[in-house]
Amino acid sequence: MIVVDVETTGVDSKKNSIVSIGAIDFSNPQNQFYQECRVWEGAEITQQALYINGFTKEQITDQNKMSLEEAVKKFIVWMGNIAEQTLAGENPSFDRDFLRNSIEKYKINYRIGHRTIDLHSICYQHHLKKEFRPPIRDSRTDLNLDGILKYSGLPEEPKPHHALTGAKMEAEAFSRLIYGKNLLPEFEKYSVPDYLK
Repeated sequence: MIVVDVETTGVDSKKNSIVSIGAIDFSNPQNQFYQECRVWEGAEITQQALYINGFTKEQITDQNKMSLEEAVKKFIVWMGNIAEQTLAGENPSFDRDFLRNSIEKYKINYRIGHRTIDLHSICYQHHLKKEFRPPIRDSRTDLNLDGILKYSGLPEEPKPHHALTGAKMEAEAFSRLIYGKNLLPEFEKYSVPDYLK
């Protein structure tokens, strides 16, 4: 699977644009991808999104920066060398939809798979398997990424969000939840909790 995280200018994949793509080949975690790009002409840009990802409007509209079309094409080339290309992440349908709409926008000959693997469901299942009560708020699951990282023995994701950092932390949490072991060298200093082993 490919653990992917995109940073964007908002939450609507038809109105907003990708500004960066980070990804990890889960079966070969040294194989990583990161690319920043400028937004497509006319994309809506929200201040909330810029606050979350730390980019400025000047950075994401810089004409010297790679275009979104070029960035997506580079990502597809990178994915082409990976045998199992199912997308995974904290909220992978969000990332998939932004990638899919970008591919359609530029009429790129590539099809992103529909099915995704979502970290929230894996962590929720682990809670049930261990007979732990998943955190609930307003009668719904309250397992967000920082909660999942904490459950996995990891620190919160640094802010502002960075696509490659997000992909790395999500891949590390997947490894701990699925296999009970560390995946990436930068997270070795954080012990895997005994209940995950």
